[in-house]
Amino acid sequence: MSSLELSIAWRYLRSRRGSKLLSFISVIAIVGVVVGVSALIVVMGVMNGLQRDLREKILIGSPDIRILNFGSDMRIDDWQSVLKKVQVEPGVVAAGPFVMTQCLVNAGHAYMEGGNVVGLPPQTRDAPEVTDIRRHMSDGDLRFASSDGAGRGIALGKLMAGRLNAFAGDTVTLVCLGKGEASAVTGQPNPLIMRFEVTGVFDTGMYEYDNSYMYVALPVAQELAGLGAGVTGIEVKTRNRWEAKEVGDRLEKMLEFPYRKVDWQEQNKSLFQALKLEKLGMGLILLLIVLVAAFNIVSNLTMVVADKTREIGILKAMGMTSASVRRVFFAQGLVIGLVGTLLGVLLGIAASLALGKYQFIKLNPEIYFIDHLPVATEAMDIVLTILASVVIAAVATLYPSMQAARLYPIEAIRHE
Repeated sequence: MSSLELSIAWRYLRSRRGSKLLSFISVIAIVGVVVGVSALIVVMGVMNGLQRDLREKILIGSPDIRILNFGSDMRIDDWQSVLKKVQVEPGVVAAGPFVMTQCLVNAGHAYMEGGNVVGLPPQTRDAPEVTDIRRHMSDGDLRFASSDGAGRGIALGKLMAGRLNAFAGDTVTLVCLGKGEASAVTGQPNPLIMRFEVTGVFDTGMYEYDNSYMYVALPVAQELAGLGAGVTGIEVKTRNRWEAKEVGDRLEKMLEFPYRKVDWQEQNKSLFQALKLEKLGMGLILLLIVLVAAFNIVSNLTMVVADKTREIGILKAMGMTSASVRRVFFAQGLVIGLVGTLLGVLLGIAASLALGKYQFIKLNPEIYFIDHLPVATEAMDIVLTILASVVIAAVATLYPSMQAARLYPIEAIRHE
């Protein structure tokens, strides 16, 4: 593209009176691109922030990898040997046994509800910290040290503790199936009833954990679940959760059948797929704003072609080729797209940083489990937005530039 073509394109962008300022219709077209691009960047950042916060909350009580058994009993009896093999695998930071079962809980009132009981090794200096649940104790700890010295302590989620009105020092009763052995008289399973002292309350901000999870010492959980010396599985923490799939595949290959791995993405596959689909849908919807701005570019260039028909005819009569005329209007539309995209990117990044730093939009944590709108702008989203905006702006110039290139010099000069 020659300097002459660029100078003509810049002249057509300015107002008819020769002012150095851009014409009003050019400004409108640029503003349309700015609004579309900035909105797209901000919304993508919000979707990333929500996905990141939700992922972090889920992984508070969920490990990077779980090693389970294919058997229908859902238990691993030789877990000590399995644990030793897992601990020496490259990429594994920490590993430990866990037990998971379901029981009814009662705090001495008529109200009783069900919940998930998780058994972990009591909190000590040498205990493996596979998850971050120990860092979210709002009261007490996970040592499970009851006042009778029997290790019958229990940690409840904040919401469950509030409903049961059971806090540190109070007593709750768990009713579980244990081994599920049936009574010879009634034919019904004999329940296993065990009393616990509340020694901790945790607050993760994740409804599922705070509402229905309870933590007890591993030996006690083994008794509640009727597993004897066995455990439900081995939970594993990796150096980087994004390496979890690779490390899990190696563990599964090393341990062989009947062991299998389930990483954090597999455990929450449906949720994360839904979030990705929602982000894609929001991106496509907001991309329509950029498409609307492209129509502004089309109308702007069409008006310029109609207004400059005589000048185009004179230029073609003086020897300017149709290809040069096309490049003039292509450059004009591309300038609008580039300027609008650049300003939109700057505005979008500035708005995202302001939302993240000053937390202008407050949310009710009891409903959304976060107290403000999170924003996490990713470089790839910005690059894709820039590419989409520039491509749309370039495509928008095709029709007006072709119309201008098709003008015949004599007919264009006679144009009134």
